[in-house]
Amino acid sequence: MSQTRAYAAHAADQPLAPFTFERRQPRPDDVAIEILYCGVCHSDLHFARNDWGMTRFPIVPGHEIVGRVTAVGDEVSRFQVGDMVGVGCMVDSCRHCQPCQDGVEQFCLEGFTMTYGSDDRQDGTMTQGGYSDSVVVSEHFVLRMPEGLDPAAAAPILCAGITTYSPLKHYGVKAGHKVGVIGMGGLGHMGVKLAKALGAEVTVFTRSEAKVEEARRHGADHVVVSTDQAQMDAVAETYDFMLDTYRSSMTSTPIWPP
Repeated sequence: MSQTRAYAAHAADQPLAPFTFERRQPRPDDVAIEILYCGVCHSDLHFARNDWGMTRFPIVPGHEIVGRVTAVGDEVSRFQVGDMVGVGCMVDSCRHCQPCQDGVEQFCLEGFTMTYGSDDRQDGTMTQGGYSDSVVVSEHFVLRMPEGLDPAAAAPILCAGITTYSPLKHYGVKAGHKVGVIGMGGLGHMGVKLAKALGAEVTVFTRSEAKVEEARRHGADHVVVSTDQAQMDAVAETYDFMLDTYRSSMTSTPIWPP
C-alpha cells in the first residue's frame, strides 16, 4: 500500500478538502501512475454534492486522468515505466460477459467499476479518483497518450471527448457531411472540434448570442441562434447528423424532418 494525497468531498455541503488515503500495491496486471493532470467534469460536482443520491463520503472525484507510469505488474505487456497514459471513467468490469468480450465494457452485464465511488471487484474497497497524486489501474483500462499531444489539454478527451466522439464514429460522420451541434458547453466545444477534424461542415445551435463568436473561434462553419425562428426555419431538414449536447428541454426536434 502507498500513501496518496488527494482532495476529497467529505460531505455534500462542504468544499473539497485535503485527504490522505492508501492506494493498493500493483497487482500482476496493474499499472501505477503518477497523476499529472485531471480534468473537472460536471459529474464530479454532482458526486461531490450527492446530487444523484449515491455518493459515499469521503470521495475523491476525477475521471479525466493523465499521468506517467511509475511501476507495472509482472503480467503487464503494453506499458513500461515512463510512458504517458490516460485513465477515463472506468477501471474494471467483469471481462467475461458478451459486452466485455466485444470491447464495450460500459455495457458490462455485471456493471462496470467506476474510477471513483465503486467497490473494487477484488478487495471491496471503494475506488477513488484523479484529484490525487497517483492511481493504480489494470492495464486493460489504461490508454496510451500519443507523442506530441499536450497532456494538460488531453485530459478532457477522456470524458467529454469520448462522449462526443463515440456517436460521430458510430454513425460514420466523415468529410462532406453536414453536422449540427446543439449547445456550446463542455461537450459542444468537443463536438465541434471532433466533427471538424473528421472533415464535416459544422453548424452550432445556441440560445445565446454571446456564444456565436466563441463557436466560430472553435471551428464552427456556421452558427444558428435557436431563439430566432427565421434562422431555424432556414436550416430545417438540411443536416446529415445532429449531435445534441444540451441538457435542458430544448431538443433537435424543430430541425428534424416530420
